[in-house]
This record gives sequence, structure tokens and C-alpha cells, in this order.
Amino acid sequence: MKILFMGTPDFAVGILDEIVNSDVGEVVGVVTQPDKPKGRSSTLIPSPVKEYALAHGIKVYQPVKIKASEEVEILRGIDADIYVVAAFGQILSKEILDLPQYGCINVHASLLPQYRGAAPIQWAIYDGQKYTGVTVQQMNEGVDTGDIISSSRVDIAPDETGESLFTKLRDSGAKLIVETLHSIENSRVQPMPQDESKATYAPILKKEMGCIDFTRTAEEIERMIRAFTPWPGGFTYLNGKMLKIKQCKVETIPGIKAGCGVVTGTSKDGIRVACGNGSTLLITRLQPEGKKEMAAADFLLGNSTPEGTKLGQEM
Repeated sequence: MKILFMGTPDFAVGILDEIVNSDVGEVVGVVTQPDKPKGRSSTLIPSPVKEYALAHGIKVYQPVKIKASEEVEILRGIDADIYVVAAFGQILSKEILDLPQYGCINVHASLLPQYRGAAPIQWAIYDGQKYTGVTVQQMNEGVDTGDIISSSRVDIAPDETGESLFTKLRDSGAKLIVETLHSIENSRVQPMPQDESKATYAPILKKEMGCIDFTRTAEEIERMIRAFTPWPGGFTYLNGKMLKIKQCKVETIPGIKAGCGVVTGTSKDGIRVACGNGSTLLITRLQPEGKKEMAAADFLLGNSTPEGTKLGQEM
């Protein structure tokens, strides 16, 4: 089987590597996003998928707009039986979807139809799900709406972060795609339509989403911080300066009466903060603005944070 791979970030590299090192077929080319400028010098940086492809002698295509007629003609000239897509970053037109013999299949990091969209890994943790998974779908013109070919469940640990779940789902997706490609080649698949009544959406993450709202419960905030690790993270403000919360715990302390975001006490364990519904969050690791990450106890040695201190951005 001749495979054209479309992907851009690290998640896609794991999928591509598994295909390259399997016996499922030949990767005849890679389609990825154009190099992007980075830093003050605006140096062009290639995508992780491009770096991998070049290191393995695979031809690379980088369309600015893959739907453009000239790009479609380039694709038409590539001898591929199937397109495998994983976090590519551009929407394929019906004209492209119809080019290969076996169509286009997509590896998505959720159990579709749940968490369609750009950030399924983070929102699954944020919402307190006990498990999620990976789905291989036959692509159509919608966003993650194609028929389901195969799926694999992955449990979410109580201390799971966006970073650790990313690794689990990447590895699960890599194994699943190779199994699925073998099944497609041997005509052993029966795609199933998605149940639209169960569809949910996972919107793209934005930096401001990491700003902590202490009127929410401690449990919700703790999940948010884990979900948004490593980016955008969870942050608040202390004395007008940003304070990133790296690790925290939910505590049950009866009788605490304080406004949301108010420090209720400190100890060698960390900083306790009042949250919504009478709950308490214990901050154990943090990163002050312009400094390195540290234990909250170490922060307290040089930063007086008395009971009654208010966290949050002053209006």
C-alpha cells in the first residue's frame, strides 16, 4: 500500500514513525504546514513532521493552501493508495478526499463523536472524564464527522496531565493506525456513522483560558491546571505579578469561611486558597513571574503571603 501522510506537530510524528517502521506499506510523501517564523529573528522553523521526513529521506510538500487548484494537481500526480491524516492543520476539500483509491483517513485523539475539534486531549481532562481514546475515521467534508473505522480506549489517571495523556494517545493512535491500514488493505473494515446526538466539541486553546477563576471549585481548578499542562497552564496574579500554578491538591477543610481567591493559610505543604462552594486548593508548586519553577514552601521563604492575601488580577 502506498501512503501519503499529512500531519504537522509531535503527535503526528508518533503516528508517522509507527507507519514507517511497520510492514503496512510505503510512505511516498509527507504533506505538512509551511515553516513558521519564530523569535525576534523570525527564523523559519520546520514542523516536527518535516524534520522527521527529511531525516528519513521522505519527500516533503508544504502547501500554503492545500485546496488551491495548483496544490490539488500536485496531489493528483502523487501515486498514493490512501492518505493518512493526523493533526495536519488544514481542511481537505471533497476533491482531495476523492483522489486516493481508499480515500482519506484521520487519526483523532478522542472517542468520536465526543471532543471533535482542535484540543480533545485537554478538554477530556478538564471535564473530569475517566477515559478517552483514539479514533480512526473515514474523512468527509466536515470536521471530525466521518464514519468511524476503528477506535481504542485509553484510561485517564487521577493525576493525568495534558502532557502525559498526549503521550498515551499518541502511542495508542500509532498502534491503531497500523492495524487499521492492514484491515483496509484486506477489506476487513465496516465504517460506522457517528451518532450526532452524542457529539461534543473541543475548541482550540487560548492563553487567556489558563487564568484561574477562584469562584470555581477547587476540584475544577485542579483539573484545569492538569489539563492545560504544559500550555497554556494555570495562572493567577499576586501583587500585580503573574503567578503560574504548576501543581496543586484539593483539600477538605470544614469551617473555612473566606472570599474566593483569598489565602486561608500557609505551611511547609504550600499555600491554601479559598475557592468556590467552600472548597480549598493547596498550591504545592508554582512559578513566579520571571523566575524558575519552585516548591510553594520555597517561595514562602522569601515572599510573605499572609492569611487574607488576595490572589487574582485587580480590576
